Amino acid sequence: MPLELVTIPCLSDNYAYLVHDDKSGETAVFDVPEAGPILETLEARGWRLSHVFLTHHHPDHVQGTADLLAKAPARVIGAAADAHRLPSLDQQVGQGDVVPLGGESVEVIEVPGHTTGHVAYHLPTSAILVTMDSLMHLGCGRLFEGTAAQMFDSLGRMAVLPPETIVCSGHEYAETNVRFALTIEPENSRLISRRDEIAAARAAGRATVPTTLALELDTNPFLRCHIPAVQASVGLADGDPLAVFAEVRKRRDSFS
Repeated sequence: MPLELVTIPCLSDNYAYLVHDDKSGETAVFDVPEAGPILETLEARGWRLSHVFLTHHHPDHVQGTADLLAKAPARVIGAAADAHRLPSLDQQVGQGDVVPLGGESVEVIEVPGHTTGHVAYHLPTSAILVTMDSLMHLGCGRLFEGTAAQMFDSLGRMAVLPPETIVCSGHEYAETNVRFALTIEPENSRLISRRDEIAAARAAGRATVPTTLALELDTNPFLRCHIPAVQASVGLADGDPLAVFAEVRKRRDSFS
């Protein structure tokens, strides 16, 4: 059976994710912006934490780890490349490594760009991809440490996964991201529909994540740099997709 997935709002606009295997009782959390909401969810569901998976070192993704472990001890997993700036790790991982979780495996994908040591976690049996600040809902993370080429390659490694894959990203940025995406593809009908769906969700206080890879492929400008309409929109008709990606990222950086 697929693992159960729970989205947990944290801080002002962050998300953590719990996945639970009912047969083994194992439960993993992906990133720990703060401990309180995660502990409350574990208690409400009667789950015991067994694993903590960290995607990258930024404080708004790891700063609650010590407080969480103080009340819910668990095995901490994170990138070997970032071990020097992550909370203390029980297991250091890199590209292609596999971590057992309940009845399935968590596959590690290195996705530098937002940071040089960012990793994503793919759970193929449950069709879950935890991307946090690499591939984001209708966007991608800012290039704080990595290069456009690194992020472009990282997104490409994730874009080839099955389209039904559930994409778990790290922030509630959908309203701004969809407004920006419409400046790139104003006639994209799926994007127009998504704008209305996002507005309705936020008006009702609902999260807009997770999404699916299929939806991102249809609407996320950073995954559509090979599309002629996107290339023309940024003045690079028939341009190299990497150059188009860099221009889209540059435009998003100055968009508000």
